[in-house]
Amino acid sequence: MSAQSKETLPPWGNAVAGATGAVLANAIVYPLDIVKTRLQVQVKRKPDESAPRTVDEAHYDSTLDAIQKILADEGLYGLYSGFGGSLIGVASQNFAYFYWYSLVRVLYSSSRRSPQTTSTAVELSLGAVSGALAQVFTIPVSVITTRQQTQPKGDKRGLLDTGKEVVQSDDGWTGLWRGLKASLVLVVNPSITYGAYQRLKDILFPGKVSLRPWEAFVLGAMSKAVATVATQPLIVAKIGLQSRPPPARNGRPFKTFVEVMEYIVQNEGTMGLFKGIAPQILKGVFVQGLLMMIKERMEILFLVLFRYLRKVKAEQLRKVADAAAAKAQQVAPVLLK
Repeated sequence: MSAQSKETLPPWGNAVAGATGAVLANAIVYPLDIVKTRLQVQVKRKPDESAPRTVDEAHYDSTLDAIQKILADEGLYGLYSGFGGSLIGVASQNFAYFYWYSLVRVLYSSSRRSPQTTSTAVELSLGAVSGALAQVFTIPVSVITTRQQTQPKGDKRGLLDTGKEVVQSDDGWTGLWRGLKASLVLVVNPSITYGAYQRLKDILFPGKVSLRPWEAFVLGAMSKAVATVATQPLIVAKIGLQSRPPPARNGRPFKTFVEVMEYIVQNEGTMGLFKGIAPQILKGVFVQGLLMMIKERMEILFLVLFRYLRKVKAEQLRKVADAAAAKAQQVAPVLLK
């Protein structure tokens, strides 16, 4: 155990492990991502209204209702709209996050004189800094994916075409960074998630280096549920910023996430800020649980691979040293003569 605890992955190793886990986890539960996004962008109709108040003509009453209506109207393909772009975004965002998180954590640990356990406040701060750096570089893919997921039937576009649509809007190139402020505020979500994960791991499994798959899944699910409930209003506001504006606004996009929240409260009440929370939590719990479970396995595979590569390198160096020694012994008698 002591030998194992001394072995750590470099930042890029943690980044690859995290990105791999995130891609596989999101691919498995992607339909839930579509459902929660569409539930979050729709504006609830009043009893005396018949015209749709959202970009999508269909109105969804629940997660199950959304799945049934999407399948009936768009087929199985409808549950995978924007699938490719979403996985690219997930891979890039999680690679960037885990890279910066590992790097920042190593720099922080090396700056401390005594190897004490990192406090919860520090864990949250490290997560927030890492999340902010990741968002700045990866938010354009998130904007495009959100647009793809909310495109109505008959107006489905590919990744590049959707990107052009965003760039050709009134915002221009800056439209690709729509919702950046909300996203920077939302870095508290992964920081709460991973901070809670580390803290729960220390509490429930103290001193344990490698977790079993079910242990990593449970910890990931618990930490993500806490973070989702705390940040749901901001998540809804961010989706509203990045999607097409509702018909009632006559094409006028929202300028800030505060404006989105005010619009939702005026039209749907305070609880409108928590719409789509059921699939959001369900998706988040499964993704986070699967992500951390897969990430833990990937880290072990990387450690085994690095150990093997070091062994191979050591054997090669030994062979070179033995060959040099043998050659030196052959040359020595000649020199003595």
